[in-house]
Amino acid sequence: MDAQDRTAAELERTYARLDQPNVYSAEQCAVMADTIGRIQALKRERHAVILAHNYQRPEIFEVADFVGDSLELARQGQQRDGEVIVLCGVHFMAETAKILSPQKTVLIPDLRAGCSLADSVDPDELVARRDELRALYPDLQVVAYVNTSAAVKAVVDVCVTSANAVQIVERLPTDHILFVPDEHLASYVQRETSKMVISWNGNCYVHHQITPENILAVKEKMPNAKVLVHPECRSDVIALADAVLSTSGMVRYAKESPAQEFVIVTECGLSDKLLLEVPEKSFYKACKLCQFMKMITLESTERALEKMQYPIELDEAVRQGAERSLRRMLELSA
Repeated sequence: MDAQDRTAAELERTYARLDQPNVYSAEQCAVMADTIGRIQALKRERHAVILAHNYQRPEIFEVADFVGDSLELARQGQQRDGEVIVLCGVHFMAETAKILSPQKTVLIPDLRAGCSLADSVDPDELVARRDELRALYPDLQVVAYVNTSAAVKAVVDVCVTSANAVQIVERLPTDHILFVPDEHLASYVQRETSKMVISWNGNCYVHHQITPENILAVKEKMPNAKVLVHPECRSDVIALADAVLSTSGMVRYAKESPAQEFVIVTECGLSDKLLLEVPEKSFYKACKLCQFMKMITLESTERALEKMQYPIELDEAVRQGAERSLRRMLELSA
């Protein structure tokens, strides 16, 4: 048994903190423990690493070699030994891992795990809009959130994350930005810069559904709680934040802050992660679930390794174009 493997009883005790007895019953934890053991064996057999996004189910973290945000996952895929990467996240994240590690086999456990935000921008439509705007603003630069397909990354000037978007925009040699695809992140960046930021008409349905009322209802009961908000949220939600942070930024803030109570305003998986990692503090949810993230299960992860399904394949010209925009981001954020 691997050092990180735990018994069913240990899993049940850990997950009791989540207060989801129907999901993490003694019987279910016994099934999970068995599946986790089989996944660990398959990892060794396949010389594989498992990378999991912060929004994944808690039991996925039991088999993950690294847990983080989307760009961190791609970087870890580059740095870690192994011939196979199993990306427990959504499709664009697996593509990003493949962009940066073309020599490795990158698997996504469920092909249905897409992203409404990434799907909101088509590369051909983007090129047409870019050319239209450059007729008006010759210095226009196109900035893509990493939550986009490889095909979109291949036709933009630079990628950004939620953590470095403002910094990258400020460092670009232009006064005019077309920002795709998240209208809310674009609005947040616009408030932080004097440059003109033209937004695309897209959003993450999970964050878009979170309302100020969701937060105020929790704050009424927990008035001293710090409100941590993801920048993909609406501006009226961001206005209530004590801090606007990426998922990894929220984890760091919660661990380092002297505060003891937090309202986590993003996908609900992060609240579960924090409840497990920082048990001495309290985390309250003002969040929504991402149906796409939750499509990844221990069972689908086991099948991915057992059957080597589903591999990410990219056209090499697209991959190189996408890598260029990611490399420029790394240069500008150094």
